Amino acid sequence: MEYIYAALLLHKAGKDITEEAVTAVLTAAGTEVNDARAKALVAALEDVDIEEAMATAAVAAAPAAAPAAAAEAPAEEAPAEEEESKEEEEESGMAGLGALFG
Repeated sequence: MEYIYAALLLHKAGKDITEEAVTAVLTAAGTEVNDARAKALVAALEDVDIEEAMATAAVAAAPAAAPAAAAEAPAEEAPAEEEESKEEEEESGMAGLGALFG
């Protein structure tokens, strides 16, 4: 996760997301850098519009708030419905992250 945070930090600062830049950010944060992971991240983000990916992730996160409101519903609901809500929440969160990697 720290690799994605490094890429987002570089993007926010208006810097190019390169292996060297990601490595520098992670090193400055005191994280041991795996060069293969840094290289894979840069390759995966090569053709990704990060602004669009963040907007998509923000929209996907909004429905995740709905299960919190459902928690106030009566406790008589079947446990299967709760499991389905958790699965839907996980899937919506993963959909936003998938956009980061094309």
